[in-house]
Amino acid sequence: MAGFNRIEIIGNLGGDPEMQYTPSGKAVTKFSVAVNDGYSDQKDVTWFNVVCWNALGERCNQYLAKGRQVFVEGRLKLDEWQTSSSQPRQSLKVIANRVVFLGRVESGSEDSKVESVQDDMVAEGLADVPF
Repeated sequence: MAGFNRIEIIGNLGGDPEMQYTPSGKAVTKFSVAVNDGYSDQKDVTWFNVVCWNALGERCNQYLAKGRQVFVEGRLKLDEWQTSSSQPRQSLKVIANRVVFLGRVESGSEDSKVESVQDDMVAEGLADVPF
């Protein structure tokens, strides 16, 4: 049986998205999302690093900005590496397959028309769970 790896978060961007292109021409956009848990003086903030590929990455780079609230659906990926002094390091990131733009946007602005974008594979039904 296949495994299942899915995460859903709602939070605010900690900075503007950063987009680059791979040597093969694929867009990859990265941004961080702060998720607040709790209330008043009992708040706990968890930061998530999010990565979006292809058209999803291009749209997120075009329409998102620091402070914007988003819903992100994707999977967790663990990166492991060693520092130059051979110390092991790990980092979790969310590989997004769907991003919904939440919160209010100035009326009449171009991005007020865009509410949700998702990875091409998900839109075509190719990334469905196989059970």
